[in-house]
Amino acid sequence: MEKNTSPAQKIWARFKRNKPAVGGLIFILILLVMGVLGYLITPDQTPMANTMHLQLSNKKPGRTFQFLVISKTEGVSKVNILSKMLYGQEKALKSIPITAHRISNNRLFIKEYIGDDEEATETSFPLPVSHQQEYLKEHLYKQTFWLGTDGYGRDLLSRLILGIRVSLSVGLLAVLISMSIGLSLGAMAGYFGGTIDTAISWLMNVIWSLPSLLLVIAISFALGKGFWQIFIAVGLSTWVDVARMVRGQVIALKEAEFVEAARALGFPTFRILTRHILPNIAGPVLVIASANFASAILLETGLSFLGFGAQPPMPSWGSMIKENYGYIVMDAAYLAILPGMAIMLTVYAFNLMAVGLSDAFKVKSPGTIV
Repeated sequence: MEKNTSPAQKIWARFKRNKPAVGGLIFILILLVMGVLGYLITPDQTPMANTMHLQLSNKKPGRTFQFLVISKTEGVSKVNILSKMLYGQEKALKSIPITAHRISNNRLFIKEYIGDDEEATETSFPLPVSHQQEYLKEHLYKQTFWLGTDGYGRDLLSRLILGIRVSLSVGLLAVLISMSIGLSLGAMAGYFGGTIDTAISWLMNVIWSLPSLLLVIAISFALGKGFWQIFIAVGLSTWVDVARMVRGQVIALKEAEFVEAARALGFPTFRILTRHILPNIAGPVLVIASANFASAILLETGLSFLGFGAQPPMPSWGSMIKENYGYIVMDAAYLAILPGMAIMLTVYAFNLMAVGLSDAFKVKSPGTIV
């Protein structure tokens, strides 16, 4: 006899058959792990990955430079691994890029890097009489910029990794806000009908008629610029899709036999909605949440590009494109292309997952309204 499987197992089995959706889920999980680890895996572990070396602006991917530590900042304490993962480690050393060094008469002679085609004059630093090799090991180090540097000489790879946090956190919080508002208003409109449905439907139609980006910009003007304001603005502008879908599903389910039985037993309205109706529309809700996640990321990057989102020096994919789009017509187009590719692949992955969830839950389309 065939082994019984739970509904969740059947849904997962249908989801696994959609290979692109599984690939999108794996890509999202990789991004999530990288975003959580954050500073622990970035080459530049300073807060916001904001270490600048103006001499190294717009260097090609894979370039390696040698640095000399010239001073130490007093009062910088080493943080624990959790604080480092979340906020980074403030740099206690000040260093400069150099092209060559030599030792003579207990002095270290160096040539500072000032450009590929320019030769710097030689300067010297005193060395201790003994332990000179140990001194050099402590004060000389090399760093490879795997994806190159931006116009301020900052490591592009580090800022791309930290940009994952901004996009995913804004997407998550915006979706939670939009789901809370959409589920509440949609369920009320669909279940009670009448004047309540008319008023909520009028509000949904008004919000629906406004372009999302303009609405988000207007809300951002009211709340102010910043990271915390942006997910509120995005969440307040993306709840209509959820509310329309929930309203249609509730209208279809509120006359079902199990709902009539719950009313006959005297269950309160809140319990009927939360325990009997909403769990039965979990599939369409998850589908539209995944689609809204992609929309929220696009809105956040668009706002950051326009200067309303995450403010410098916070690394955001949208602001990185804004800072570097002028290099597209030059020989450093990758500075804008790489964050653009990150946005495209992330949004595509969430859309693939939405399609996979739609197939798994047998939803006709993410925007189905009954």
